[in-house]
Amino acid sequence: MHSNKNKRKKRRKREYMCSCCGRKQPFCWTCPCGFQICNRCMEENLWGLTCSGVFWQCPDCGALRPF
Repeated sequence: MHSNKNKRKKRRKREYMCSCCGRKQPFCWTCPCGFQICNRCMEENLWGLTCSGVFWQCPDCGALRPF
């Protein structure tokens, strides 16, 4: 019998495109509506995206997303 413990799921590498700077990134904060923001743009715009530092608000749809 084969054991599932030895099998690892291979994650499909996602490609991110920052909605603010328009560059491909290895990681972006994402919203289900499709908005993506890279760490650099998030840091530059944090003053307008969060009040609590716990959630950020998507500028496209207004959804609150956890950090």
